[in-house]
Amino acid sequence: MGILKMKKTPTLESYEISEIIEMALSDHVSFNQIQKQHGLREDEVKKIMKTNLKAGSYKAWRKRVREFSSRREHYK
Repeated sequence: MGILKMKKTPTLESYEISEIIEMALSDHVSFNQIQKQHGLREDEVKKIMKTNLKAGSYKAWRKRVREFSSRREHYK
């Protein structure tokens, strides 16, 4: 079995984390747009959200993203 190499998440400044959270919470910004601007994959954005939001807020955000993405082709 091979060794898994984990891509290291870049160190972010607090203002960058705030901007990423704001973008992720917006219904008008996709994960692709966040990746283009900040170089973060969807799973990395989710990790930032989970780390920086209260548990209930994170769960509500994930639920909203799941529900909208099942209804709209290009949501997040």
